[in-house]
Parts: sequence; C-alpha cells; structure tokens
Amino acid sequence: MDHPAAPDATDATDWVGRYLEQLATLRQLSPHTIDAYRRDLQQLHTLAKGMPWQQVRQADIRRLTSILHSQQLGPRSIARKLSSWRGFFGWLSEHITLAANPTDGVRAPKRPAPLPKALAVDDAVQLVSSAPPGRSPTSAELCNRAMFELLYSSGLRVAELAGLDVTYTKGGEGQSASLGWIDLDSGDVLVTGKGNKMRTVPVGSHARSALAAWLAVRPPPADGSAALFLSERGTRVSPRVVQLRLKQHAIDAGTPVHVHPHMLRHSFASHVLQSSGDLRAVQDMLGHASITSTQVYTALDFQHLAAVYDQAHPRAKAK
Repeated sequence: MDHPAAPDATDATDWVGRYLEQLATLRQLSPHTIDAYRRDLQQLHTLAKGMPWQQVRQADIRRLTSILHSQQLGPRSIARKLSSWRGFFGWLSEHITLAANPTDGVRAPKRPAPLPKALAVDDAVQLVSSAPPGRSPTSAELCNRAMFELLYSSGLRVAELAGLDVTYTKGGEGQSASLGWIDLDSGDVLVTGKGNKMRTVPVGSHARSALAAWLAVRPPPADGSAALFLSERGTRVSPRVVQLRLKQHAIDAGTPVHVHPHMLRHSFASHVLQSSGDLRAVQDMLGHASITSTQVYTALDFQHLAAVYDQAHPRAKAK
C-alpha cells in the first residue's frame, strides 16, 4: 500500500484532528475521553515545538516525559499521556511512513512505593491496652489482648503470631515441630519467618503480662495442638480471625482509622526506630532479608519529625 506524501510541520494538527474524529466515529469514545486525548496530543505537539510527526524519535519522547516529570506531573498521569501518544503514532503509521513508533520502549517513571501506615504512639498504646469498662474481661478478650499486645510489642507478622505454640514441641505422628513459641522466662518470642528463617524478638513487659493472664485461663486446645492462641472452637486461631478480631476491637476502642495486624507491625517498627535510630536492629527484629525493606520506616520517622516541627517550631508556619 502506498503511503500519502509525508506532511510538513504545518499540518501536524490536521493529523491529530483526523485521529480524534476516527476515535469518535469508529470507536465511539465519549466526548470526555476525546477531550483527554486532544489535550494529551496538543501537549505533545507543544513540547515537540511543532516538529513534524515523522521526525519524532524515541529520544524525543524520553526527553518530553522527563520534562513532564520535572514539572511534578505524577507517574500515573505521564503513563496515561504515553498511552495516548502511543495510540496516535500507531494510527499515524498506517497513513504515513514512520521509521518506528517513537513511544515504543518508553515507560513512565516508577510510582513511588506507598509508605506503610502506622499508628501514632498514643493511638497504638490505647488500642492494645483497651479493656472492657466496668467488668472483668472474658477469656476471649484476654486472648485478644495478648495477641494485640504481642503484635505491637514484637512486630510479628499475623501468620507468625497465629503459628505460635505455648512451648516448643518436637511434633509427634502426623504433627510437625513448632515453628514458633513463647519463652516468658527469657522474655522472648521465637518465630519462623519468610524463607524459613528463625529469629528471636524481645517481648515487652505489658505483652508478657497479657500473655500470662491469657495462659492462666487458656483451655486445652480442642485439636490437641500446642497452639498459643485459640479460636472460639478451641482450635488454632487463623490469620483471618486475628484480622477480624483486631478490626472489631479497634472500632470498639474508638481508633480513628481502619486497623489491620500489619499496621501494628508497621507501628512497632516506626516507634522503635523513632526512639533508637537503630535501623539494623529494627531489620533484625522484623526479619527483613535486606535492609532496603526496613529503610522505608526512615521516611515514616521523618514524617513524624516533620509533624513535630510543624507543631512546635515558632517559625514553622506562615502567619
């Protein structure tokens, strides 16, 4: 098929108009979507300073995306624009000769990983220490209190918590050896984390007290296991049950945000780092294979310091 003569710089917008008309008539896209395409392609034409479309190269597209990034445009918006540009050049290649689609191989900047959500220290303490007013707690409430205190005290993953035994057991016929257990005498919890790596984490005094109160009323497990924490049926508690119990407990305690077990792990890491500044120790207690995974909490620590600065420094806010 013979292509029409290549257009000069003056009719670059004509090709955009023809493309948008086809999107409207053949693909029947909504006027709102057509307007979004129009804005994206007009911006491309402006950034390219009217360069004829057949002269646009991959290096030009990379340069233009860098300009957009420097203008604080987010990765999601840049990715959308690249998608618009890619579709246009794909269509244009059916009408004029292009060396290649200049958008091929060009990606938007990576989206920054969202920071983990952690509770403020006061909110975390109030949550895990919250007790029913005016009466003695039930055995189920004592179990919950011990679980929540331990999650916050030692930064355990919810699966690690659910897998804990009262003491180490070698495992008999049909049962495996303990993957984790509590040692209240030494004040430690031993868990098997990702990659089957075992680690030992200290247990705080409040968590030890909560565990002792639970162990004093804990019934023998119905499944014959050595499970530390039990469901209502008397079997080992599941991670899902821990999640649901913590969610309801947070609602009852008036915690202002949705709380899940991993939020207590994030809170543990953030609060220990705020107090100690010892990133390596936090890495060991969390069981991270790489310190890169732990460094995200330095951003949370900075956010905390920035909030303190904004509230306390007399020159922090404009008057």
